[in-house]
Amino acid sequence: MSRAVFIGDESLWAGGHPPGHPLRPERLRDTWDMLQAYQAFDAPNTRIVPPRPPTEADLLTFHTREYVDAVRRLSQGERGFNYSRYGFGPGDNPVFDGMYDSEGLKVGAALVAAELLLNNEADVVFSFAGGLHHAGRNFASGFCVFGDGAVAIQRMLAEGWRVAYIDIDAHHGDGVQAAFYDDDRVLTISFHESGYYLFPGTGFTQDLGEGSGRGFSVNVPLFPYTDDDIFLWAFDQVAPPLLDRFAPDVIVAQLGVDAHWRDPLTHLALTTHGFENLFQRIHQLSPRWLAVGGGGYHHTVVPRAWTLAWGVMSEQTFSNVLPEAVAANYTPPFLHDEGQPPIVVDQRRQVQQGTEQVVEELKQLLQF
Repeated sequence: MSRAVFIGDESLWAGGHPPGHPLRPERLRDTWDMLQAYQAFDAPNTRIVPPRPPTEADLLTFHTREYVDAVRRLSQGERGFNYSRYGFGPGDNPVFDGMYDSEGLKVGAALVAAELLLNNEADVVFSFAGGLHHAGRNFASGFCVFGDGAVAIQRMLAEGWRVAYIDIDAHHGDGVQAAFYDDDRVLTISFHESGYYLFPGTGFTQDLGEGSGRGFSVNVPLFPYTDDDIFLWAFDQVAPPLLDRFAPDVIVAQLGVDAHWRDPLTHLALTTHGFENLFQRIHQLSPRWLAVGGGGYHHTVVPRAWTLAWGVMSEQTFSNVLPEAVAANYTPPFLHDEGQPPIVVDQRRQVQQGTEQVVEELKQLLQF
């Protein structure tokens, strides 16, 4: 049975983006409350480990010193410089007090997770507060201030590990891809809604990496209304053969759940059943993996989907009837979706055909 560790405590949602922002801290609190209601950490193969703040040196393994200094100054209330050059301003990336500490702690959580794996103290670790895959070396983007996944991968590379990064968020994992675009020690595979329809407008099949990293960046752009079966088919066609060829020491998986059909910011059509099947596939692909959270902006979907993720990682099965302590917050009070996305047959056929073309193009480009 897998030794499963969950990185969490209340400090991870004590601060964060301001009220009204999609990446609200309550997403983490509600997930924690559901897991506690299920007594999900009582199994003998599980434990909770708290995060730690990162050092400046940790952040500098990915981010520039200039950017880290700018985030610190903004976090302390300083506004007397052009902070828009670092991606901050009205909209996706507002400046907020305590930003350096709250977003830095998510990096520290991912580093704790990486170190548990490196020290052989765990087989699977879930750093649910992270998954901030749009952050650049010197700019914030798409709600993401610091790139926790990129920093954790750098930590593993420093120990000589080969890392496969799998991203199932509806948005392209552009920040992580850019971090390792010329590096053949990291295989990045991103399944996402096509950039023709969704932010950040990147992640096409031709984006394969450069230099020694050519062929180690893989993108599977999906069409709006991609459902469970089509997503899972694409995953099965692409991920297992590439992972078999790459032979990673560890998988880092970004488990954003904004591909859900009820998510307000995206146009994919997965259900909790599809997500659970994806989590199971990742678990089967590698006995050792680090999961980070990511997107997901429907308030009843995120806690349920990430509870299912923890169930897969820790090899537990939870009742579909939600515990009494949280059931009143969910209608209907079930862990799994009851409804299905409203997709017409002709629409689904077109999506299937388009996805088949995308996968065939990838197979020709990458020769697998």
